[in-house]
Amino acid sequence: MKENFLDKFMSRKGLTASFWTIALIMVSALIYYTANLQKEVPPLPKEVKSVSGEVLYTYDDIVEGKIYFQQFDLMDWGTMLGMGAYMGPDFTTDFMHYRIEYLYDYYAQKMYGKSAKDLSDVERGAVKERVKEDVKKQTTLLENGTTYTDASAEAYHKNVKYLTKLLVEGDKDRAFAGGVIRPEEAVKIAAFVDWSQLVASSIRPGTEGTTHERTWSNNWPPEPLIDQDVSFNSHKISLYEFLILWVLTIFVIYLSYAYLFKKEKDEKLEPAMKITKLFRSQNKLLKYVPVVAALFFIQMMLGAYLAHLYANPTEDFVFAQSLLPFNVLRSIHTQLAILWVAVGWLVGGLLIAPWVANQDHKYPWLVDVLWVALVVVAVGSIIGLYMGATGQMRDVWFWLGNEGRELLNLGRVWDIGLVIGLVFWFLLVFSLIRKAKTNNPIVSTIIWSAFAIATLYIAGMMPIHKIQPNFTVDDYYRWWVIHLWVELTFELFAAGVIAFFTVSLGLVSQRMATKTMMFELFLIMMSGTLGVGHHYWWQGLDEHWIAIGGIFSALEPLPLALLIIEAIKNKKEKAHSGDDFKFSAPFMWIAGSAVLNFIGAGIFGMVINTPTISYYSHGTYLIMPHGHIALLGAFGYISIAFLYMTTRANAMAKGLVWNEKITRLSFWSLTIGVVLFALPTFIIGMEQTQAASELGYFYTRTRAAVADMDGWMWFRILPDTLMLLGGGGVLYDLTTKLFFSKKEVA
Repeated sequence: MKENFLDKFMSRKGLTASFWTIALIMVSALIYYTANLQKEVPPLPKEVKSVSGEVLYTYDDIVEGKIYFQQFDLMDWGTMLGMGAYMGPDFTTDFMHYRIEYLYDYYAQKMYGKSAKDLSDVERGAVKERVKEDVKKQTTLLENGTTYTDASAEAYHKNVKYLTKLLVEGDKDRAFAGGVIRPEEAVKIAAFVDWSQLVASSIRPGTEGTTHERTWSNNWPPEPLIDQDVSFNSHKISLYEFLILWVLTIFVIYLSYAYLFKKEKDEKLEPAMKITKLFRSQNKLLKYVPVVAALFFIQMMLGAYLAHLYANPTEDFVFAQSLLPFNVLRSIHTQLAILWVAVGWLVGGLLIAPWVANQDHKYPWLVDVLWVALVVVAVGSIIGLYMGATGQMRDVWFWLGNEGRELLNLGRVWDIGLVIGLVFWFLLVFSLIRKAKTNNPIVSTIIWSAFAIATLYIAGMMPIHKIQPNFTVDDYYRWWVIHLWVELTFELFAAGVIAFFTVSLGLVSQRMATKTMMFELFLIMMSGTLGVGHHYWWQGLDEHWIAIGGIFSALEPLPLALLIIEAIKNKKEKAHSGDDFKFSAPFMWIAGSAVLNFIGAGIFGMVINTPTISYYSHGTYLIMPHGHIALLGAFGYISIAFLYMTTRANAMAKGLVWNEKITRLSFWSLTIGVVLFALPTFIIGMEQTQAASELGYFYTRTRAAVADMDGWMWFRILPDTLMLLGGGGVLYDLTTKLFFSKKEVA
């Protein structure tokens, strides 16, 4: 029978060619947009002055303010252009809103001789138009300088006083202790914050008076006082996104069952691997297991502490907030998440490599060297995060303290150490796997995605010796690492690992796993590369990012979920046939990973990625379900699966007793907990999103906006408790199985 286009496309050869074709197209497009970045970003003006000639601040003040903003890690308390933590204010919106409120009073007095609150509706309408003229027409953000009206200059001075008081004295209602930042440092931070409100409020040159007139932040945040709201273009792109997603979802399901899961005649599964011994390098991995599990448990304990402060920020919880500030613990909480997931994956790579090559490293002690290096980086970076943000490293904060960039917060020395460790890990894995007799696509995917994970982190370290002056450029590359890690290179690695284990555990045929993985790689590269754009369009990049980031959305988890469905079916067939399946524990975590990946990245990712919803939900609790379920499910569960695979291999090699009762209890406690976590955060986030749509974003970020949701804040005790029990159970279970298990009776 003659092959049609779909037959050729869905063949192994066709999928491989399609992957490399789409990879070339997408990477070329990303490089093109990156090369044009400087033409899009909002400029840093040489100076900002009033029409009377008073210089309010200069380029150097903005850059110095950004340095202090990062040094004291304010992005892990509040947000800048909506990006950061959700406890404190959005600094951009505060300055913009307070400036506008001041202008209302100023022009009300000038035009009608009374305050803004006493204006009639007609008078208020006239004042609004005058304020809009001041903000939108008389203020333009330009590289050669920006000029404020005298009224806006006075508003700036009031904003400086407000921010100085806030940063120096603290904000007890929003868990900011104060007492670290000095007044002269706060003044510089105010210059940086005011630049960001110029990004959000002033019209981008070249769009004035057109149907696409917009600010540098594409009209974000919503501000009713000056009629700033989402454009119709965002609604249009959201509609296209839903239409494309639904059509492609149906098409992907059809392709999966018609071409991927269709068994060939007499197709047999590979027998599950039989482990009778561990190589020396694999034995050395055993000490990694309890350390990773302990980091996971500590990270969740910090999360529970932060959740308590979210619910009751005015009171201390166990420890004084001056001793354990919210922003410092949040930065440690997020960095520990990256650390334990990454180290767990290192364990997986080092565990798999000797099996693939069927031989050990020439120098197994190198695994010990890597372990020592990782411990030094982990301990040093955590100390640096604390001391840097609390002002105890003012002279060396950038190198040994913290960089103050949400999620990528390690001091530069620890950054470099982490990259060296990742590259060293890649070389260890590669040096063995390249010796394998059969270097199939699954193994190649694991190798080169490991290389990409190791090297992509460097993108977030430019320039390597100092901070990037422009916040938009800085955040562009920050999202390169965050998004292209978790939605590209991490996903590629996960696809390879899941394919490897489903074959090695005797659940899916080599042919089926390879074809499904290649199809997954195609979808990941298509949607994950330019999908990074949905992070960009409100922070100062051009409007085309709305379409780019919107259209390339949440398709990539689907084939993995379908692969796991097939694996579960085969596992049941094995059980009915009487086969003794010895890898239920690691497989349970792998299956959980695929399911939670689909829920967190697919469903909750889709909730927030459409431009219309994203415009109002940006920087609200609605982001939390996506971030927590996707990170824990898509990547954390694979890390835990590696830990259990290592532990199971050790038990099989040494003939130790193996019981999975605590394993299953821990799995379900953790899984139910993280899914339940989505309930209160989703409800609170929807309320905030509605408030942003109806009342403006300024109100959304006040404590009053969530005060009525107090019950849902405290509801988090239930999912947090379940997750802590699950995490503690994993730590206890793995430690017991490794070090306290008895020999099986023959």
